[in-house]
Amino acid sequence: MTTPTTLAAKRDRLLAVLRDLPGAAVAFSGGVDSTVVAKAAAVALGERAVAVTADSPSVPRSELADARRLAAVIGIRHVVVTTAEFDDPNYLRNGGDRCYFCKSELYARIESLLPELGVPVICSGANLDDRGDYRPGLTAAAEHAVRHPLQEAGFTKADVRALAAEWGLPNADKPASPCLSSRLAPGLAVTPERTRRVEEAEAYLKGLGLTDCRVRYHDGDLARVEVPAAALPRFADPTAAAALSAKLKELGFQFVTLDLDGLQSGSLNRLVPLEVRRKFG
Repeated sequence: MTTPTTLAAKRDRLLAVLRDLPGAAVAFSGGVDSTVVAKAAAVALGERAVAVTADSPSVPRSELADARRLAAVIGIRHVVVTTAEFDDPNYLRNGGDRCYFCKSELYARIESLLPELGVPVICSGANLDDRGDYRPGLTAAAEHAVRHPLQEAGFTKADVRALAAEWGLPNADKPASPCLSSRLAPGLAVTPERTRRVEEAEAYLKGLGLTDCRVRYHDGDLARVEVPAAALPRFADPTAAAALSAKLKELGFQFVTLDLDGLQSGSLNRLVPLEVRRKFG
């Protein structure tokens, strides 16, 4: 558990890391990690800090709107850039290394804008907990000399949420929200139509009161729905199940299943080929 004293020390280290930079462009998704980095950058660097948010068919419209609102709350300069990962066949083939090509595109795009933005360094929201996970995006970050201030200051995910709460950030308790393409099973080609179906399916579930859920897209237009374990009885009810199935089929899915293991972050990583995991592990 993070104590107030420990959190204060880490907060001060985070601000010191950022103050040592001549300026920073924060890759800003609107998730709690990048929001804390953006807030810290605004405090430490003022006008020499800018938040950069990517926009593409893999970004839910609600997340883009949230990023705009959060940047205004923080008071940081905010730029939205269109990224072109959907033009990259390596990304579209979704071979388990999709995130590498996505982050490569993002960081290259931000890198090209640095002179215009007037800052020399890119920062991410990666924290210490990300180091032990399968994260091809960290390889892309290393290739573009991206700094990870949260890691440098010793922040775990719990620390990040604690500091977000201390700073009164409105997304302190926000569940993780990976990009829409992450819902597509490895080997299933990424298309705007498929990401749209996932976005609308998850929006439907959230409209029923769920704060966190996943609609995993498998071959054969099969939707594997993950909800928190406590919500399983609700959606296993025949009436609710029939309504869910009808809605998702209306969106273009042919088959709808409810995962009895409940919501599991990164569950599709199990399908990533071993040789790809070893490359980025």
